[in-house]
Amino acid sequence: MVSAFLISRASLWLCRCRISAYWVYQATDLRTDGFANLGTMYGTKPGFYLLSGPDWDGKAPSGIAASFRGSTNVATLIPRVFQEDDKADNEVLQPLIQEIAVYPLSEFDGKVKTRDWSSLPSLPWIKLGEEEWKWVDPATFFDILPEVLNAARPLPGEEALYALVRSVLDAAAVDKTLRKVVKDAAAEADETLVKPLLQFRNFGIPLPDNWTTVINSAEFGTDYYTRTAVAKSNIFINRPRETRYFYQDLDMRGGRLTGTGRYTITFKETPPVKGFWSITLYNRQHFFATNALNRFSLGTKSKGLRFEPDGSLVIHVQNEPPTDDKLSNWLPAPPDEFSLYIRAYWPLEEIAEGRWTPPPVVPA
Repeated sequence: MVSAFLISRASLWLCRCRISAYWVYQATDLRTDGFANLGTMYGTKPGFYLLSGPDWDGKAPSGIAASFRGSTNVATLIPRVFQEDDKADNEVLQPLIQEIAVYPLSEFDGKVKTRDWSSLPSLPWIKLGEEEWKWVDPATFFDILPEVLNAARPLPGEEALYALVRSVLDAAAVDKTLRKVVKDAAAEADETLVKPLLQFRNFGIPLPDNWTTVINSAEFGTDYYTRTAVAKSNIFINRPRETRYFYQDLDMRGGRLTGTGRYTITFKETPPVKGFWSITLYNRQHFFATNALNRFSLGTKSKGLRFEPDGSLVIHVQNEPPTDDKLSNWLPAPPDEFSLYIRAYWPLEEIAEGRWTPPPVVPA
């Protein structure tokens, strides 16, 4: 997987698409809802595509293949391109990846612009702890909320809710007692509501064998709970037509997945997709778990997977290496708690209609 990431406050951008492998451009508004159909599953042709915010009233110039308008002037664009675990495949993709570009419409001249993404500068990074950086601070949440409300205009039906929230914020601005109440409420909500949503088992639609999923990814609308849960646990997921996600914290018996145990997952049928699929292991904070093989996922990209004589695929999940004949199918686990995450890119109807669900995680 090769990803590029961009956040912009500009109201108008132009992106260039020319990828022959599986790819999808995720363009989301401030709510992390998708607003552009760009990718293999949409039959997108090579060309220039215009992305704009709600306030732009200009006319697309000649040479623009299609235009997409977001509901907010703040947007995120994340291109994803499939790559096998192979150096040769990486080299083949480089000329295509160099044509992934986003720039203001004022710079559009109809010519392809390229960038060598492999030469990006390396920025210093200081590890502050095991957990993800706390992006939302309860202590300042209500101070920043008015700016967020201005940037994300109410959806149809939200007008009364916006008015109610603004009235509370106005009252708290002039009342110290009320200001303390709302600040305490933010801290309590963060601890009792938001923090538990890091665990996949605490949200989503339950499936057999303790798996869960969501079916409105990047189409949250007014489903505030699911959007909050996804933002906390695995932000910036694609729309259901582009990707389906399956989450697992537990084995088939309900026990918490942990490196003190050994597990197998037997796929009688791998996830039915037109794109590709993967199963990834994350540590208890949803980061990659360091291991000697530098292996964090298995799937379509993994050329060395060994299938059984009956065509099934057995994945071995444990902390210690299995026997040599199983190493190719080993997903290394940390010594403590971890989670599993299946991504099915460009899912087929069996997934979309719920006729395929992941197999159980079987403890030894």
